Amino acid sequence: MKRPLLIGITGGTGSGKSTVSNEISKLIPEKKIVIIEQDSYYKDQSHLTFEERVKTNYDHPLAFDNQLLIEHLKKLLKNKSVEKPIYDFEKHNRKKETEVVEPKDIIILEGILVLSEEEIRDLLDIKIFVDTDADVRVIRRILRDIKERGRTLDSIILQYMETVRPAHLQFIEQTKRYADIVIPEGGYNKVAIDILVAKINSILEK
Repeated sequence: MKRPLLIGITGGTGSGKSTVSNEISKLIPEKKIVIIEQDSYYKDQSHLTFEERVKTNYDHPLAFDNQLLIEHLKKLLKNKSVEKPIYDFEKHNRKKETEVVEPKDIIILEGILVLSEEEIRDLLDIKIFVDTDADVRVIRRILRDIKERGRTLDSIILQYMETVRPAHLQFIEQTKRYADIVIPEGGYNKVAIDILVAKINSILEK
């Protein structure tokens, strides 16, 4: 079988990475594309209490199990299936269950630190940075975390000021220089997405 096309999509929290990934997937047949969220590869924290897990800096590179992620990406690129972890954001830990991911023609890896690890960057065929203003990103994060992750407004603001914003400035923003394409305003930039999908289709047709 042909080697899958591996696309990395990164940017700050709330930048629109997931929206870009979903918009791309809408324009490509479902049987040809799969999305993998880097968030699924947060390290197992079963050895910590809930209170200790809450204090983990989830925007730091060390929060991720990159070794497992790299292993899974290499398997998928060899057209082998993997058992992806499932992360519980309310319990701040992995679930016992896993999800089987089958290789497809296009694999999208989406997450805040996709371009921070050299070994992951080297596997990517296309590297995308979604660039959105900080005020828009923080509002999106507040709405998402309250609705989808069971967080309180106070806890979101505290986490943002203590870890999210400093980590963005230290680790995420600088990875923009590794990107092949920078997309302003995320999934709302229809022109950029149409150009990207055209490029993906041209690669698949070769």
